[in-house]
Amino acid sequence: MNHCSACGATTEQRVPEGDDRPRHVCTSCGTVHYLNPKLVVGCLVERPGEILLCRRAIEPQLGLWTPPAGYMELYESAAEGAVRETWEEAKARVEVTSPFAYLDITHIGQCYLMFRARMLEDSFAAGPESSDVRWFSIDNIPWEELAFPVLQHSMRLYVKDLADDAPRVHFGAVRWNREGSRYDGKNYSLEGHHALAIGKDHK
Repeated sequence: MNHCSACGATTEQRVPEGDDRPRHVCTSCGTVHYLNPKLVVGCLVERPGEILLCRRAIEPQLGLWTPPAGYMELYESAAEGAVRETWEEAKARVEVTSPFAYLDITHIGQCYLMFRARMLEDSFAAGPESSDVRWFSIDNIPWEELAFPVLQHSMRLYVKDLADDAPRVHFGAVRWNREGSRYDGKNYSLEGHHALAIGKDHK
């Protein structure tokens, strides 16, 4: 941040009184601007043996696959945001059935919150940010074409839950090892992973 949104003057990074880390502080009016992590919300839209994925029509990771997800907006709940993103990216009307995973992506300041969801209608289509939307069988998930490392980790947790016939809610941090590509899942580890079992009647 170079300029204050309150008065337009320049900002500098310093530790405000009573704080413990540098912030962007206006050099004129003294306003402290806090940069905090963003919440990404989305849906694992499922039907027996299949999951709905979108092919990205925008950068980053143009042409790769992802569940419908995006940034949460003001004045909506996390679940409402996930449902909205699913409509925007996959033109699918869905209902959230349970939380699935809360994963922190610390090096880019994102919190990733995914829900399991089911279709309310059979129709779907590519939205403006997608070039294709398809059902994939669990045995044919395009692992090498998933757009982001957090997806690779969360989808593997999802597949394991299905194999175990044990629905769970997952918590942890997906951390980059600071080596190699930030888009290669091999350069990430899932740390502090905990899973909480939920009832099978969540649907």
